[in-house]
Amino acid sequence: VQLQASGGGLVQAGGSLRLSCAASGRTFDSHAMGWFRQASGKEREMVAAISWSGGSTDYADSVKGRFTISRDNAKNTMYLQMNNLKPEDTAVYYCAAGPVNSPIISIMAIPPEVPYWGQGTLVTVSS
Repeated sequence: VQLQASGGGLVQAGGSLRLSCAASGRTFDSHAMGWFRQASGKEREMVAAISWSGGSTDYADSVKGRFTISRDNAKNTMYLQMNNLKPEDTAVYYCAAGPVNSPIISIMAIPPEVPYWGQGTLVTVSS
């Protein structure tokens, strides 16, 4: 599966952005997926994960209550709605997919069991 992330940009603190991850291939609905981010000088971290059906989700503590992950399997697209953005959310955001028939825990694992990565999209939150 090939992944293409989009939707990043510059936003003021307290604002919102929605990231999208479009996938090619016929197995999109068989992959657990997630969003990761990497800020300058920091390690990559998981932001949110979603099961293949969308029925299960998980979030990093730092974004709980502010970010919402979702997917539309009919459109081969995953989303990350980001509200109440903070300067510390500034990072390059990556979408990722686990192996075919992977459980959501594959995204949450440390290190994540993620063979498929999209290119990053930069989110900058100004104070």
